[in-house]
Amino acid sequence: MKMKLLKLTITSLVLLVSISGCKKEFDKDVVNRNLPITGISPSLLLPNIEADMFVSPFGDEEKAGQFTAINYTYYGSNQYWTGSAGFNYTTLNNVVAMETEAGKLSATLSKPYLALAKFFRAYYFINMSLKVGDVPMTDALQGLKNPTPAYDSQKQIFINSLALLESANTDLGQMNSVNALTSGTYSIPAIYDTYFAGDLTKWQKVVNAFRLRMLIALSKKTSETDLNIAGQFAAILSNPTKYPLMTSMSDNLQHVYDGVFSIYPNSPRNYGNDATRDNMAATYLNTLASLKDLRALEVAEPARGLGFADTSYSSFVGGASGQALSAMAQLVQQQKISLIGRHRYYETLTGENTFIISYPEMCFNIAEGINRGWATGDAEGWYKNGINADLGFYGVKDGANSITFQKSYFGILYDDITYTVHFSYNGYYNQPTVKYAGNNTAGLNQILTQKYLAFARNSGLEAYYQWRRTGVPAFDIGPGNTVNGKIPLRYQYPINERSANSKNYNAAVTSQYGGSDDIYQAMWLIK
Repeated sequence: MKMKLLKLTITSLVLLVSISGCKKEFDKDVVNRNLPITGISPSLLLPNIEADMFVSPFGDEEKAGQFTAINYTYYGSNQYWTGSAGFNYTTLNNVVAMETEAGKLSATLSKPYLALAKFFRAYYFINMSLKVGDVPMTDALQGLKNPTPAYDSQKQIFINSLALLESANTDLGQMNSVNALTSGTYSIPAIYDTYFAGDLTKWQKVVNAFRLRMLIALSKKTSETDLNIAGQFAAILSNPTKYPLMTSMSDNLQHVYDGVFSIYPNSPRNYGNDATRDNMAATYLNTLASLKDLRALEVAEPARGLGFADTSYSSFVGGASGQALSAMAQLVQQQKISLIGRHRYYETLTGENTFIISYPEMCFNIAEGINRGWATGDAEGWYKNGINADLGFYGVKDGANSITFQKSYFGILYDDITYTVHFSYNGYYNQPTVKYAGNNTAGLNQILTQKYLAFARNSGLEAYYQWRRTGVPAFDIGPGNTVNGKIPLRYQYPINERSANSKNYNAAVTSQYGGSDDIYQAMWLIK
């Protein structure tokens, strides 16, 4: 587990024999960072807890999902990781502190924080487990009372987390019912809630959408009777009063850029540095183009060296993520690979919202669960809802769409060129490759493909996790992104976990991976 050690530099032995008044000052300034923060309002702890959920686009997670690819060595590579994961125990200690401080308040003031704390516990423990497998949970977060906590199995982490989400939903449901009658009896000050400004009804929807994500992640474990995956999934869908779900994009848990304190990672400020150093990846863009999907024209620029019209789907070709950077750079210079859409991603400081848990993903998760037979319902309807919502996010509407490209030769800009492209939603959906094939394997692959497209540049590692679980879509593999021709299936444990909790770390690695903390071995979840 991550533990920060306080480093003290003593410049003189005189400090050790100083008068008692100095000792009091010394004691006051020394803080044991292994212990939860105390004496602070729970509302002040909430923003940092929420912030750790956000994964910025244009980073390693985006490359791991094969949405974009680097073509210039100075800015990195397309290589998958070979080392360890980052953990969230510092944030979880803040969750403990928030619970502690909330417990000192009256019931109406404390309950919202305690309910959200259950969600955050589930979210962060699952986040860590998805990266490595087993992690300390039950015995964790006790500070010096237990600095070497035992590991929980990945299965137990999911069981515990699903129970936390059930409890959080119950608590939020009770508070929201009272709020409907008494106008905000239970509340969190809007200024401290980054995502929903204290709207507990939206938080309850997120709790249930995240629970659906967790159940889908367990799709290989439906035979585990104590998990009751299908039963939990069906219970959520069959009782919308008890388990309210997202109804539109306005319910998204998402990061919104303000252009001042929070600036989109692609912006006019770094246009000259990297606008041509990142191109679209083939796994993503070629899938869009093959489906004649207008999102291709929104997210990418035409590869004009191929000789097709700017608005021809044949002009939208991504670079293979497994290709050597030198070869990819040459193709970019020849304009045979599509650059990232500079008008969409570099024109403003605010860019587009970055999803953490989104309505389109939830729709596709519901469609997948119904397709798998976990519940009754209209899989095609949810599938279409997800497609429509994500198309709308990119500004694609049924009819005339205005598309603007940057006219340039590699890095030399000339002017803008705008096209009007006509798009028929029915024409798009009624293609055999898009129209839902039914509750069968072909239909499942369609759901997974559209969900992957909706993960573009958001949702952290979810696109990678879907590939790891299902193999959809087929990822590009080669010397440009792998060490030995294989994509890693997990991260290694953090180095400080190996040293600070070695006995339990070694036991966990032995029980899961035969004693080798090997990134190519499959964790319980995907076996």
